[in-house]
Amino acid sequence: MGELIGSLFLLGGAIFLFSAGLGVLRMPDTYNRIQTGTKATTLGTILILVGLAFLHPAWALKLIILIFFVMLTNPVSSHALARAAHAIGTAETESTVIDQLETPANEDTREQVE
Repeated sequence: MGELIGSLFLLGGAIFLFSAGLGVLRMPDTYNRIQTGTKATTLGTILILVGLAFLHPAWALKLIILIFFVMLTNPVSSHALARAAHAIGTAETESTVIDQLETPANEDTREQVE
């Protein structure tokens, strides 16, 4: 039973990692690509590590540590990449309505949308 559950987690993780790769190819600008790559790869990697924990129970503690590491580092590195891309002036897609980093901190963003 553990092999079946582990295999299903591996399959789910592979599907999410595939969708992340497809999303990176399909998204219109750098910021959307970063977001797609981060969210889907984080979940895909976690699912694969959980699947490996079911297939190899002796590795469970090490895999839990890896899951914790992935959950901490993937979003932080994504945020750093997006901030760096914004700092060097990487263009956004035309459908982007509000650039939160360009607005002053004390200005109400709801006024800009109206």
